[in-house]
Amino acid sequence: MTEVAATLDQLAIDTIRTLSMDAVQKANSGHPGAPMGMAPMAYTLWTRFLRHAPSDPTWPNRDRFLLSAGHASMLLYSLLYLTGYGLTIEDLQSFRRWGSLTPGHPEHGHTKGVEATTGPLGQGFSNGVGMAIAQRRLAAEFNRPGHTLIDHYIYVICSDGDLQEGISAEAASLAGHQKLGKLVYLYDDNHIQLDGPTAMAFSDRTLERFDSYGWHTQRVEDGNDVAAIEAAIAAARADERPSLIAVRTHIGYGAPTKHDTQKAHGSPLGEEEVRGAKQFYGWDPDKHFFVPDEALALYRKAVPAGRELVAEWGEALARYARDYPAEAAELKRRLAGQLPEGWAAGLKTYPVGDGPATRKASQDAINALASSLPELFGGAADLSESNLTDIAGAGILEADEPMGRNIRFGVREHAMGAITNGIALYGGFIPYCATFLTFSDYMRGSVRLAAMQRLHLVYVWTHDSIGVGEDGPTHEPIEHIAAMRIIPHMTVIRPGDANETAAAWVCAVESTTGPTALMLTRQALPVLAGTAEKAGAGVAKGGYVLRDASGEAARPDLILIGTGSELQLAIAAAEALEEEGIRTRVVSLPSWERFEAQDAAYRESVLPPASRKRVTIEAEVPFGWERYAGDEGVVFGIDRFGASAPVGQIFAAFGFTAERVIEIGRGVVRDGLHGRILADPDPAGTR
Repeated sequence: MTEVAATLDQLAIDTIRTLSMDAVQKANSGHPGAPMGMAPMAYTLWTRFLRHAPSDPTWPNRDRFLLSAGHASMLLYSLLYLTGYGLTIEDLQSFRRWGSLTPGHPEHGHTKGVEATTGPLGQGFSNGVGMAIAQRRLAAEFNRPGHTLIDHYIYVICSDGDLQEGISAEAASLAGHQKLGKLVYLYDDNHIQLDGPTAMAFSDRTLERFDSYGWHTQRVEDGNDVAAIEAAIAAARADERPSLIAVRTHIGYGAPTKHDTQKAHGSPLGEEEVRGAKQFYGWDPDKHFFVPDEALALYRKAVPAGRELVAEWGEALARYARDYPAEAAELKRRLAGQLPEGWAAGLKTYPVGDGPATRKASQDAINALASSLPELFGGAADLSESNLTDIAGAGILEADEPMGRNIRFGVREHAMGAITNGIALYGGFIPYCATFLTFSDYMRGSVRLAAMQRLHLVYVWTHDSIGVGEDGPTHEPIEHIAAMRIIPHMTVIRPGDANETAAAWVCAVESTTGPTALMLTRQALPVLAGTAEKAGAGVAKGGYVLRDASGEAARPDLILIGTGSELQLAIAAAEALEEEGIRTRVVSLPSWERFEAQDAAYRESVLPPASRKRVTIEAEVPFGWERYAGDEGVVFGIDRFGASAPVGQIFAAFGFTAERVIEIGRGVVRDGLHGRILADPDPAGTR
């Protein structure tokens, strides 16, 4: 390397450092030290290897770059500004300010060039694994001899914090098993975390650990050595395994007193420390947000280079379309997120009478949809035979079987959630993942980020109540549905029978405003009268009148509102109450979110304001149901953990029977009963 080139390298690297320092200092908030240490590896990656197009940030065959260490966001924002993604110096000066394009942690969909919302550590690390799975599968589906349309890398910069989080261990283990050779991870090994030296809490032999996962590992001893970093990335790309490169960096590099200390981690350096660092770099300490022309020119080469890459890919796609017109049309449809005509035609309609568990009806729906939606694929956390999520005859996704549509995530719920997020972020797929509802706790961090990013994916959460039965309280979710309902942009659907389950899957496939969670039963449920005709439209609206009252239907004496396995109790109770002269309407309300999205006229047609005598029935915590029960109604729920017993016995013991609902409904209408009624077969409180 010539001296001039070396000098320009250093100038470009220090530009990232000074922009990051200045932005954090101006905001008086943020993390300056990590960008200062990471700058050489990021510069090397972005100028020597990364195939991207600032003028077309969603170009399908771009390399993906994820900053899993999202607290170092000014590293990414500096790069996005410098390489021409549309950020301005004013945007950098507005770091962490209201309405800015440079929030404290990167947000997908908010800032061009940000591939994923990161910040909670380990999430970006695991998203990358999902992107690599999606990349390999899309390539296997569409690449043809002489036509390689999908061929790129997923690069991730991660921190010691990422590697300490358990989610990264789960994801790394699966990535090694799957031999995801398009993954190249740069580990910012700076020996410092917020509380002090990493040695206080972290003594892993990290590279040996990743060796055991089946990764290719390397170490770069000097994080400022551009040539060594370049050689390591090249070696990683040449290996067929996922790669981890530990780069020994120095947090707060160049800061006079905060270099290599936790003081550079999560707080501004201070004016004098910033001045001292700039002097160390040989910069004018009185210039702020200064970008040398030659450094900017070097980075901005990415713009014409990116346009050329996009043009070349467009030409390759045109050649592909001439040789494989059907495949080209399908690829375009998939990447655009469009659904094919008649995609839901194969879904079953179930007759009234004995029916399957809603998990079994979900299995029917998955297999019916799979034939018309090749983009639908997913799997379970070692529970495919219980969640019933396999696509029959579609194979298991493996390193040597990239076309398999059934993913074996293993017992890795947290990573499963983040990996599924990565698949959804990649594009071209509608992924789903599954576990028991009680274990959704393990994946909540990933679920929250899926909702925040409004990702199009489906959670299949089965064994949804005390109806789990003999497995007992550890496996019987009580509070989980309420916990998921309160997440913004999340749609929860708890279908009451097989027809509602099929309708729920239609909603999940069509929804593009955030993830959909299906809450499904282990036990068989009857197919209820009216769902075959009404569930399609009714579930889509979140709630509907399943059985109306006799006589003046617009003004029933009582409204029973149910979801899931308790909907049948409402139907049975309504029939008995009608015989007593109490005109009773039954409302199925499988999705609060969809119901609340309807206009007031529709909501009031289902739940007339004048009909104030109501009972809500759900074998879960009563949290939130008051909005539908009102001040003259009853919320019938449960506020204690379950028990181990056969399903029929446990529901009877907890009082979830038609007889109990009849008693409550009668009391609401005739005795003014109102408030909460909680099932509790254990008044001594021994549980």
